Amino acid sequence: MTERTASIERTTSETTIALSLNLDGTGAVQVDSGWGFADHMLTLIGFWAGFDLTLRCKGDTHVDAHHTLEDVGICFGQALNQCLADKTGIQRIGFAKVPMDEAMTEVNIDISGRPYLVYRGDELLPPVMAGEEADLWREFFKSVAFAAKMNMHICYLYGKNGHHLLESACKGLGLALRMAASRTRAQLLSTKGSLDS
Repeated sequence: MTERTASIERTTSETTIALSLNLDGTGAVQVDSGWGFADHMLTLIGFWAGFDLTLRCKGDTHVDAHHTLEDVGICFGQALNQCLADKTGIQRIGFAKVPMDEAMTEVNIDISGRPYLVYRGDELLPPVMAGEEADLWREFFKSVAFAAKMNMHICYLYGKNGHHLLESACKGLGLALRMAASRTRAQLLSTKGSLDS
């Protein structure tokens, strides 16, 4: 089987990022984004997906974590897209509903080549999480969805603790990616014979 790996390097005036990804790994994750809370959540995504993920980011966190998290999402999405290549044989659709104590989140994705994000229930999140605005996470998930060219729906169903809600979303995304990226077919899973690229 072809190795499904990618390495991304991205440098702007706001961030410098180096990322490597192996979809058929063991869940070995090493992340240093410059923001410990993001490291925790990114580690959850990689681990629950079963991906090997290495990430180093130096960003303008003296401003805030917005550019860091957005650009990490872009790089992660680009790496996913590269790893999946023409998408032949993948299950394509993945989903998970994950509890975390009192919180519950549902994640559904379709690696269709048609980027879209639906992000619902985020009013349950506190406005500020780990010293940063909670809306940064919508920007992160949007960046991943559009760079990976996937349809992503994240619905926070209920919960009171922001950390728990976001943790259930990140675990759910990892599980959904594991399912969608799994090679279960011999052919491209599309009745039209192609996926938009």
